[in-house]
Amino acid sequence: MPAHPLDGTTICALSTPPGRGGVAVVRISGPQAWPVVDALCRGKLEGCQPGRAALRILHDGEKPLDEALLLPFRGPKSFTGEDIVECHIHGSPFIAQRLMECLVDAGCRPALPGEFTQRAFLHGKRDLAQAEAIGDLIDAEHAGAHQLAIQQLGGGFSDEINAFRQALIEYAALMELELDFGEEDVEFVDRDGYRKHVTSLLDRIAQLLSGFSTGRAIAEGVPVAILGAPNRGKSTLLNALLREDRAIVSDTPGTTRDTLEEVLTLEGIRFRFIDTAGLRDTTDDIEAEGIRRAWAKAASARFVLYLVDARDLVDAEGREATTR
Repeated sequence: MPAHPLDGTTICALSTPPGRGGVAVVRISGPQAWPVVDALCRGKLEGCQPGRAALRILHDGEKPLDEALLLPFRGPKSFTGEDIVECHIHGSPFIAQRLMECLVDAGCRPALPGEFTQRAFLHGKRDLAQAEAIGDLIDAEHAGAHQLAIQQLGGGFSDEINAFRQALIEYAALMELELDFGEEDVEFVDRDGYRKHVTSLLDRIAQLLSGFSTGRAIAEGVPVAILGAPNRGKSTLLNALLREDRAIVSDTPGTTRDTLEEVLTLEGIRFRFIDTAGLRDTTDDIEAEGIRRAWAKAASARFVLYLVDARDLVDAEGREATTR
């Protein structure tokens, strides 16, 4: 069973991607972070000033392991709120692995995924929204997702939630006073004004919920469904957007029988374009399933591009069919 994150253990982990590189960073957090690293550099860490880098030789027993840039912090003025030491070492997989082994031998425990951020949350250094934003920031693959994550990390979302909470506490207190002294000739609040404030708060919460779906679409890719009757150029449009022959193009109606999704970033915003089966009446079971999926994708998409042949709009019958 995993140890509790605040049980007094000291954790360590490689904070940079595994593999060969210029620099690797090993992070240690917990009450024994300084003493453990101090022992590895032969007593030359304890005199260091928190928040200032120090160049030291790390030892593996009696042998030097690497020349490292150490960045120590004292809790609570650190990311996790605990004592932390970051060891910036040369990016050799062997050095990183051996340093981790030395730390574990000295009593540290390999950190669980996300445990540094979990400790930051439990020590009050980050709230839940900010902790979630760290993962979103790491996963951001385009400018839109990055902008959303950095705003959330800065506390913008948390500030709004705290404002809602404070307003609800005040409204609840006023309501309680009204209930307690309702039979007396005392009015603690203008009830019409109170109702307007509560309605305004509910409207703002609804806007925030609506913004969540927009933010999710931006982060994961704005879904755009490409719909139309068979042979209207849906697959051709997708290929043109991607600048490659990703979808099969044929003059034979009903070639596309399933949905095909491709991601494209335009001006910093990620879009998920979805090619779909041509919409028509059919007795073919497989094609009918493709059409059902096309309508389902259209229902869940943020935008729909409906393609028509201009020739279909010439006469009334064609316009009616297109509209339908």
